[in-house]
Amino acid sequence: MKLATLKNGTRDGQLIIVSKDLSRGTKVPEICMTMQHAMDNWEEIRPKLEKVYTKLNDHTVEEIFNLEPKDLEAPLPRAYQWADGSAYVTHVELVRKARGAELPDSFWHDPLMYQGGSDSFIGPCDAILAESEDFGVDFEAEIVVITDDVPMGRDVEGAGHHIQLVGLINDVSFRNLIPNEIAKFFGFFHSKPACSFAPVFVTLDELGDNWRDNKLHLPLISTYNGDVFGKPNAGVDMTFDFAQLISHAAKTRKLGAGTIIGSGTVANKDPESGSSCIAEKRMREKLDCGEMKTPFMVVGDRIKIEMLDEQGKSIFGAINQIVQPYVNLVSYEHDEE
Repeated sequence: MKLATLKNGTRDGQLIIVSKDLSRGTKVPEICMTMQHAMDNWEEIRPKLEKVYTKLNDHTVEEIFNLEPKDLEAPLPRAYQWADGSAYVTHVELVRKARGAELPDSFWHDPLMYQGGSDSFIGPCDAILAESEDFGVDFEAEIVVITDDVPMGRDVEGAGHHIQLVGLINDVSFRNLIPNEIAKFFGFFHSKPACSFAPVFVTLDELGDNWRDNKLHLPLISTYNGDVFGKPNAGVDMTFDFAQLISHAAKTRKLGAGTIIGSGTVANKDPESGSSCIAEKRMREKLDCGEMKTPFMVVGDRIKIEMLDEQGKSIFGAINQIVQPYVNLVSYEHDEE
């Protein structure tokens, strides 16, 4: 089953069911209005949504419309929890190696994870807004899973059963803001603007044998300004699978339905697979030739992130974003004394 959220002028948009080929959608207000409501009542609502999905693909649903990615919100426009891991330790090792820092042994058996902002996710075609190009705008292509309610202390063996949906995310980073924030030993904030998602979330059955061992075994393709930038296989070199990431996140707290868990930047050891972010390519350049050559994104640059099945068909639809300048138009009026 494939689910998306249509822009309708409200904070949470309207849940829609999308055809397998991503060409058509249908609204289901009689079942559920929002993605979060569906996740809150997943056991009851999922079978009802699946019946409509079957009819939509059989062309027996009357009220349908052509799907336009630009009309979509993020599948979950806001979530109660967004926790991003760094499951591809190869990526972390490369970045640290380029700056002469040793990788602690703990990184190989204790996942890295940070809690991101989840109050304003953006749609697949919404612009990446940056107040200044000096921020060092970078894309990060990742896989995400969406869970139902996860109890605190859930073990790895059981954590995978809580994965209900899978999607793609562009976890945008302002690279030049990161060092000062990390130096404060209190995590990311300004350096992590709103994330964008591919048009649809899908249930695990849509992925077939490509979903196994709690990993998605397909290349994640990043196309930057029209050229393929990277296509690492998301199931290769993933040190921590999604069950491990969920268990890690639930160590000291329960996770509410609709929690989004990220894989971190998808990366392979093989340099021929390319990179899923500019920072990694810059680090490879430094190691190979002594200097970083690829600049970060500037106004007008475009990033497309997509995953295809064995027949070359898009599974989630594409994240397709352009960098635009942000102009703060908010004004404040002060009462005269």
